[in-house]
Amino acid sequence: MIEPMNPKIPIYRQCELIGLPRSSYYYEEREEREYNLLLMRLIDEEYTKAPFYGTRRMTAWLIRQGYEVNRKRIQRLMRLMGIEAIYPKKKLSISSPEDKKYPYLLKGLAIIEPDQVWSTDITYIRMNKGFLYLVAIIDWYSRYVLAWELANTLDADFCLQALDRALLISQPEIFNSDQGSQFTSCDFTSKLEKAGIQISRDGRGRVFDNIFIERLWRTVKYEEVYIHNYETVKEARENLDSYFRFYNTERLHQSLGYKTPQEVYLSKTINKQEEIIHLKKACFLS
Repeated sequence: MIEPMNPKIPIYRQCELIGLPRSSYYYEEREEREYNLLLMRLIDEEYTKAPFYGTRRMTAWLIRQGYEVNRKRIQRLMRLMGIEAIYPKKKLSISSPEDKKYPYLLKGLAIIEPDQVWSTDITYIRMNKGFLYLVAIIDWYSRYVLAWELANTLDADFCLQALDRALLISQPEIFNSDQGSQFTSCDFTSKLEKAGIQISRDGRGRVFDNIFIERLWRTVKYEEVYIHNYETVKEARENLDSYFRFYNTERLHQSLGYKTPQEVYLSKTINKQEEIIHLKKACFLS
């Protein structure tokens, strides 16, 4: 069996040892990669419809569709995609005492104005011959997308870039995220704490803890991603940029009284700023 990551024996020597032409190896490797990309595309579509599907159900579903897969492969692909089934899970491990804990602050909280709560998440974005990761930051009250960013790895850098861009616009009272390593990193949490922002964390596997961003992902995928086959990162970025502009400024939301997220976000924030100015004037005159 060929081991691509073996530092001691190069690929050409491994092929010689087992009597396999190098051209055959690279052909099989390309076919394997293309098959995995197909499976990831199918997993993404089914997961968007049924986010409670874990690796067992996803494997069974793919087999029913006629694909040759096993659970080990699906586990690996879903980890690579950064997704897992959404349901409360048993506490199987004990965290380090040094890890700082943040509670879920949104239970029973009435969301009554913009910049009260922001939330963030990462999703998988398929391309014709590859994939990307998308992070977005959304205002809960208005559904306004404050910032987003694309990357080809799950490093924290692109999440930090999105946060920096969002904080140039305004800042929330509470910032909510899941327990992904990108959002639990010291670099990420320290930015929020220095700005005096309260940090809220979803419970593990609890979809309704971050419901508005989950709805955003479904909307983005059905209205933009699934109807295009991005050939390049540039094309994906340009298309998503156009879509988010449309989403913020033109797409009417029934839950917002058939207004756009931008209309709701700006109207309330402008009123809020006017109230602050009025109060300052009143205090000065008194």
